[in-house]
Amino acid sequence: MVKLEKRTLGKSKIKVSPLGMGCWAIGGVTMDENGIPSGYGNIDDAESIKAIQCAIDLGINFFDTADVYGAGHSEEILGKAIKGYRDDIIIATKFGNTFDSKNKIRTGTNITPEYIKEACKASLNRLGTDYIDLYQIHLWYVSKDDLIPIIHTLDDLKSSGQINAYGWSTDLFDLSEYFVKNSNCVSIQHELNVLHDMKEIIGLCEKNNLASINRTVLAMGLLTGKYSSKSLLPENDVRGKNAPEWLKYFKGGRPDPEWLGKLDSIKDILMSDGRSMVQGALSWILARSNNTIPIPGFKTKNQVEENVKTLEFGPLNKYQMDEIDEILGERNFLYTDKQ
Repeated sequence: MVKLEKRTLGKSKIKVSPLGMGCWAIGGVTMDENGIPSGYGNIDDAESIKAIQCAIDLGINFFDTADVYGAGHSEEILGKAIKGYRDDIIIATKFGNTFDSKNKIRTGTNITPEYIKEACKASLNRLGTDYIDLYQIHLWYVSKDDLIPIIHTLDDLKSSGQINAYGWSTDLFDLSEYFVKNSNCVSIQHELNVLHDMKEIIGLCEKNNLASINRTVLAMGLLTGKYSSKSLLPENDVRGKNAPEWLKYFKGGRPDPEWLGKLDSIKDILMSDGRSMVQGALSWILARSNNTIPIPGFKTKNQVEENVKTLEFGPLNKYQMDEIDEILGERNFLYTDKQ
């Protein structure tokens, strides 16, 4: 396992690689309550395990999953892949969605204290471990009244040693701020990519010394550069023709032309200094803040290798960041020069 310079997971003592791996895609095909695909199409479990172990060999120690990914399958595969590595690995998983693991269907939500404890125990079993490093709420919206018993339950799980730390995966600033002020959380997981900045939540994380864990870092594949206006995603892919309304980067199974246009305007900058487009997109996030930890998804060993090679290039420089900001004309953030 290569030694990489670590980032601290917020106010915890947990040290993670500066880039993690998101494990949604390796869960495989599932359906939501309305029969709409909720996954990235077909998978190869042997390749998934090979990819995870490749990431570990390259120095990656942070893996983010959720119990609902593949209706438990993602956690099971991650658990198999890290056998023999557990003491060196930081596992983040999530709770809040209910599902039928046999039929691979998401069935609803549940955030009662009783269910959270059951969900935690089930995740521990699937992962083949006796503790979870980071346990995260996996619902976009939770009322303030409902957050308080969740926080108490998470504190109880931490006291019992079943989890080491907790956070929330949401893009809602006001509720994130309330959660931060009323809990001992260490992280907020939120969308972040070069086409979609999240200035308020990053500011919240910086102000409160929290980890900003970044999902959708490649805009659900748009930032890989392999899709054009003629591309058509398979029907069993979440980005396919029946894509949910919240999915903005793909419409009707094809990349959205407006987002493709934005990408086209900055792709030369992203690919400067010999980077691939993927590496440029991840380098932008590394430059965005000292608190950011991108977790790109993967399905193959080659994708993992490309993601990790980003760390050889390091963050984009100030000139590149400013140029992207000027072209897109949508953000005004402070650049932190870490080079």
